[in-house]
Amino acid sequence: ASGGYEPIARVFSRSRFQRFLLEYDDRRSGGFEPLRAMPDDRTVVLGLVTTKTPRLETVAELRARIDEAARFVPLERLALSPQCGFASTMEGNRITPTEQEAKLRRVVETVNAVWRGDTR
Repeated sequence: ASGGYEPIARVFSRSRFQRFLLEYDDRRSGGFEPLRAMPDDRTVVLGLVTTKTPRLETVAELRARIDEAARFVPLERLALSPQCGFASTMEGNRITPTEQEAKLRRVVETVNAVWRGDTR
């Protein structure tokens, strides 16, 4: 699938899911505007860390994207994750175990910085 979440945003309120894990690691996912349709009792897990390439996102980049999403859903109802598993195709993605570990560590660093105020 490709394109933003606007065409399916109405599903957010009809669903009984408590958490939505949404891919937002590239432009094809569109903006965060569809999140305004998210009911107040739901959590949005932002899949901002790509598993498709070895490029390591910076904490600043991730924080900026989280801040952008927080314009539509309060920060306390947001979470962060990789956008998908590291082997999301039959062949897997061209990303080494060391690069995968670095990406998971970056998720932890960003969570600590954004939600726990860690400025290390």
